[in-house]
Amino acid sequence: MNDSAKPVYRITDLAIEERPRERLMHLGPQALAASELLAILLRVGVPGENAVQVGQRLLKDFGGISGLQRAPLEELCNQRGIGKAKAAQIKAAIELGRRLRVESPEDRPAVNSPADAAALVAYEMSALEQEHLRVILLDTRNRVLEIVEVYKGSVNSSQIHVGEIFKAAIRRNAPALIVVHNHPSGDPTPSPDDVAVTRAIVQAGKLLDVDVLDHMVIGQGRWVSLKERGLGFA
Repeated sequence: MNDSAKPVYRITDLAIEERPRERLMHLGPQALAASELLAILLRVGVPGENAVQVGQRLLKDFGGISGLQRAPLEELCNQRGIGKAKAAQIKAAIELGRRLRVESPEDRPAVNSPADAAALVAYEMSALEQEHLRVILLDTRNRVLEIVEVYKGSVNSSQIHVGEIFKAAIRRNAPALIVVHNHPSGDPTPSPDDVAVTRAIVQAGKLLDVDVLDHMVIGQGRWVSLKERGLGFA
């Protein structure tokens, strides 16, 4: 068997210009495929697969980066060639990417429409397996101050304590907020409980002088603005 027919099992078997780390150094991270970025985190592969191939397998098995984000840590740990340390590295990298969007005050995004709000959270929240309720806190120019998770579990009018939604707004002196929660079923159609919760939140906001700009429901690839539909907003 000649050298060109040998299987490539290690990153060092690749030509230097094809190795992920070297490609990132010369071309920038935006030039790399997701599997190459994962390979840099993983550093080494397993017998029979180099790190890029392990990355390709993970992306295929979990349905892309959003699937890796959604996957329980334990499930990721149990993948061949991963383990606790590498699983933690992957989860940490994905979380850093999520936080980057709103971390720098000078780069805080402004929310001027439901689509702007959805762009901030839909990618992550559409991957969640349980219902999560979050609030997007805004300043007087509708720039994002913070995105705070308030509740995890079934979002219904009997379990939600409306006062909890405004705690972070009062702490940050935020004049406005947007409420967001996801439907793990993938269907963002608002339920009667969603409408009831919205009505209670809007009324509480008026009493506390915090403007509730919208309540959004996130599904798979779709979202609904209750404000646009006139649901729960007088």
